[in-house]
Amino acid sequence: MFDLKPLTSEAIPAALEKAMRYRLLKEPGEAESICLDVLAVEPENQKALVTLLLAMTDRFGRGYAMSNTRVQEILARLSDPYERFYYAGIASERSGKSQLQQGTPGSSVAAYELLRAAMDSYEEAEKIRPAGNDDALLRWNACARLIMRNHLEPRAEEPYEPALE
Repeated sequence: MFDLKPLTSEAIPAALEKAMRYRLLKEPGEAESICLDVLAVEPENQKALVTLLLAMTDRFGRGYAMSNTRVQEILARLSDPYERFYYAGIASERSGKSQLQQGTPGSSVAAYELLRAAMDSYEEAEKIRPAGNDDALLRWNACARLIMRNHLEPRAEEPYEPALE
C-alpha cells in the first residue's frame, strides 16, 4: 500500500535515542516503529533489537495483542548469549506481571509460571554474566519477591486416575 521511506545510516543513532525517549513517554508503538525503520537499514543492529523487544513487552497488559512468537523471533536475533537469556527473562517477567494484573481465573497460576520461567532465564544469564553485572540477580530477586508477596503458587497437580474399562 505504501512504500516506507528509508532512514539514512547517519540518522540511526539519533533515531535510536528517539525510540528510547518514546519508551520513556510510554509510547511503545512509536518506539517500535522507529526500531523497525532502523532494522530495515541495519537488520542486525543489536541496540535496535533490544529496544524493539522492550517496546513490544511494554505493551503487555495494555490491551494490545502481542505475539509471543514475534518476541521469540527478536530474542533469537540477539547475538550475545547473556543478552538472549536476560531479555528472555524480561519478556517472561513482564508477561507474568501482565497476567497478575488481569486478575482473571487462572491468571495467578499463569503469572507464577511466567515469573518462574523468567527466573530460570535469569539464572542462565547469571552463569555467563559479564564481571560486575548483577542485573540478572536483581531481576531474579524481584520475581521471587513478587511471587512471595502475592502468594503465587504453581498449578495444583490433579491426581491421575486411569479410566476403567
